[in-house]
Amino acid sequence: MFQILVVEDNKNLLMLMKTRLEQAGYRVLQAENGQKALEIFENEHIDLIICDIMMPYMDGFELIESLRDAKYTLPILIVTAREDYEDKEKGFRLGTDDYMVKPIDMNELTLRVAALLRRAKITNEHKIVIGEILLDYDNLSITGPDLQIELPKKEFLLLFKLLSYPKQIFTRQQLMSEIWGLDTDIDERTVDSHIKKLRKKFDDRPEFKIITIRGLGYKAEKNYD
Repeated sequence: MFQILVVEDNKNLLMLMKTRLEQAGYRVLQAENGQKALEIFENEHIDLIICDIMMPYMDGFELIESLRDAKYTLPILIVTAREDYEDKEKGFRLGTDDYMVKPIDMNELTLRVAALLRRAKITNEHKIVIGEILLDYDNLSITGPDLQIELPKKEFLLLFKLLSYPKQIFTRQQLMSEIWGLDTDIDERTVDSHIKKLRKKFDDRPEFKIITIRGLGYKAEKNYD
């Protein structure tokens, strides 16, 4: 199940969006400002953010800038009353993926969320199929005709991230930020250790390889479509 974080200080609108998105099959987390949103990232994997702009303590622009600076690539949808071109330009320049002006149609909101998730190259079933093996995000499992493995959460999230974007190079810092959170106290050796464990488990598999890019980080390459 996809996890969506709604960042909105209007409690009525927040509950309305939460109810509609849950009806559409998503798990919804909520925060009333950007600071609270960043705290959630420390403990949760978030697939998509819906955020207002005008909020206390940390507004939507500051939140988007913080996430993109930390190399988070998840889709971001701004929902705001600010309809000036300058605000839209700033939002897209900072890294938002879509922009809706209040009042919004909740059915349109769910359509845009689904489209953003598709464009993020993550299937609606939260699964990746490579040859005859299946990575199941909800069960943290990898199965196939001669394979059945349940991975620790961080190992699975790391592998799922790499295989969701095959051939894309991720720096260690990007992986640390997305898998362990913005304020984690781990260092790059933890990423290396988890990669080593994954290789030990899957190096004899023909479906994919995890490749070290010297001086940069890691990428995965699929050998089957």
